[in-house]
Amino acid sequence: MIENSGSRTVAMVTGANKGIGRAVAEALADRGMTVLLGARDRRRGEEAASALRAAGGDVHAVRLDVTDTATVQDAATWVEERYGRLDVLVNNAGITGSGQVAPQDAVDQIPSSVDLELVRAVFATNVFGVIAVTNAMLPLLRRSPAARVVNVSSHAGSLTLTSDPDGPFTALLPSAAYTPSKAALNALTVQYANELRKDGVLVNAVAPGFVDTDSNDHTGHLTPAEGAAVVVRLATLGADGPTAGFFGEDGPLPW
Repeated sequence: MIENSGSRTVAMVTGANKGIGRAVAEALADRGMTVLLGARDRRRGEEAASALRAAGGDVHAVRLDVTDTATVQDAATWVEERYGRLDVLVNNAGITGSGQVAPQDAVDQIPSSVDLELVRAVFATNVFGVIAVTNAMLPLLRRSPAARVVNVSSHAGSLTLTSDPDGPFTALLPSAAYTPSKAALNALTVQYANELRKDGVLVNAVAPGFVDTDSNDHTGHLTPAEGAAVVVRLATLGADGPTAGFFGEDGPLPW
């Protein structure tokens, strides 16, 4: 039975039980959207959604493991049955592959000695997972009068920035998994944007910045809410907004 969400925009955020994803879910809910909080762990998802509901948000947990096509399809079916459409998709779920360590300590990502299984696991979530979720949700997004897709990338995904020998990334270890996965996500963003441009679906990549999260062992200097701001901005673009772009807090970023 399809719920009448009235004039509420329906948004889904993957990997949203903590960190940037949760901050995005909270910010979208604060803007009056119905927010579907995707999480691999059902209990953690329910706890996060319950907390955001207690703060006044219309937030509902959805079990969604982007690497598990069955849960992806189940989530799409649930959204269709309950809401009949999707207006905003934020592909936030992502992993570094190195666990909870500071970027400068991710020695397992050095290209000459990296384990291929590590690379496969990172790409499975950060790239293939985005394709799986986006394609499952596209029929619902096409029913929206103003669909927006935001892929959460990273400054590390910029070939321009990471190839600069005097740039800010020279202090970090070379990465054969996380960094290339975000560059691939940026390329994928452009291709989806090109395909969906004629349908009025705006698709962009964003780099939230160095945010204090589990994935970098809390070495980031931005709060999740600060990192979420650019994501929310791209998720709420007007009809004249950009598509096929890559943005940070201060505007367009180099590819």
